[in-house]
Amino acid sequence: MARLSNKVVIVTGASKGIGAGIAKRLAAEGAQVVVNYASGREDAERVVAEIAAKGGTAIAVQANVTQAEDIKRLFVETKRAYDKLDVLVNNAGVFAFAPLGQITEAEFTRHYRVNVLGPLLVTQEALNYFGSEGGSVINVSSIVTELAPPGSSVYSGTKGALDTITRVLAKELSSRNIRVNTIAPGAVETEGTHAAGMIGSEFMHDVIKKTPLGRMGQPDDIARVALFLAPPDSAWLTGERLIASGGFH
Repeated sequence: MARLSNKVVIVTGASKGIGAGIAKRLAAEGAQVVVNYASGREDAERVVAEIAAKGGTAIAVQANVTQAEDIKRLFVETKRAYDKLDVLVNNAGVFAFAPLGQITEAEFTRHYRVNVLGPLLVTQEALNYFGSEGGSVINVSSIVTELAPPGSSVYSGTKGALDTITRVLAKELSSRNIRVNTIAPGAVETEGTHAAGMIGSEFMHDVIKKTPLGRMGQPDDIARVALFLAPPDSAWLTGERLIASGGFH
């Protein structure tokens, strides 16, 4: 039997990149998946089509994770389609690097609203939908919180905050049997890293050189870690941060 048969999963920011990889991997293991997106409708529908083509079940739901009304609609649509919730993956995020002299209030606010406030608001709403048996919340952080590369102060700050929030909520929600864990990916090849010009850069060549497994990560590498954290296999883990970086630290 598939490891996630009859489980319902919401993946935020799942129209591409790591989120899409997680959605497809969990669906392949039997989950009924909600592919959330903010603006990439065509990309989200493509992910749903790929899942369906392989015999899986998924729907796409638009919702901005910083808007309370959008978040409510995300869960209402999930309830309407699948009647419950078992796993929440807080993957939606933004990133841009800039040195101290170029940091703006607008960019600071954008990062913290999406990367920090978003997971808080979505998890808050999820509490109304997890059943009596509890559930699993998986936050997607980043290895930058320990690497602290130059120019990443705002982005690294948001992911450091998310790591702390994970530990706090793991304790706060334990009485409801809701586990909260974090995945911290290393360098992963996605549409975002391509758009940022990171692929082929000197920085990325240096990262790969220092990675024991000798390559960049792929979305499915991170998805396989999410697959471990989602089902009862990991029932004794909460408040943990699992680094998925090919050994790069």
